[in-house]
Amino acid sequence: MLDIAVIEDPAAAEASLDPIRTRILRELAEPGSATQLAAKVGLPRQQVNYHLKSLERHGLVELVEERRRGNVTERILRATAASYLISPSALASVAPDPHRYSDRFSAFWLLALAGRMVQELGRLIAGAAAARKTLPTFAIDGEITFRSAADRAAFAAELGLAVARLVDTYDDGGPAAAGAPAAGSRAPGTGRKHRLVVALHPTLKSSPGTPNAKERDHD
Repeated sequence: MLDIAVIEDPAAAEASLDPIRTRILRELAEPGSATQLAAKVGLPRQQVNYHLKSLERHGLVELVEERRRGNVTERILRATAASYLISPSALASVAPDPHRYSDRFSAFWLLALAGRMVQELGRLIAGAAAARKTLPTFAIDGEITFRSAADRAAFAAELGLAVARLVDTYDDGGPAAAGAPAAGSRAPGTGRKHRLVVALHPTLKSSPGTPNAKERDHD
């Protein structure tokens, strides 16, 4: 079972969004039969079987084992992932295109980049799993509080310069790659491309009554 699976097929996305099937997927984080699920979700076993067949057809659940009970064969199923994300490719005709915005201060561009990341990572994870290889990724997640909008702008500018310097240093074919390659390294231009995305956005405001509810966002 994957930790997270990205759904790219429109039909599979539609199947996963059905409230009953969503509940079934959640329950099938642990293997179970149609009879066991029927008791948990409060539906007849035949109706649960109908939903299971649809989920199995779209690759959202998988057969774990079959148990023989008298004249009946009980199928034990499990969700193929603990969690699911729907890729923008499932809505290809209306999916956001990062090239439409290309404004580093645009929230819509950030959202388009996030959508592209979900789509690309979904395919990379599936490919790595099929090849039984580790997928090299890296991420940083944190929070920072700015005293003013001016400080936020200054931080963004310095961060951009710092990232640009790192890219110039390590980019294959860049200044650091000029001349003879270091021992054990590849020749310039033969390395594997990696996607680099740096994001900064306000955190969601806390609900009333929570510790951070009195904090205010700066303009």
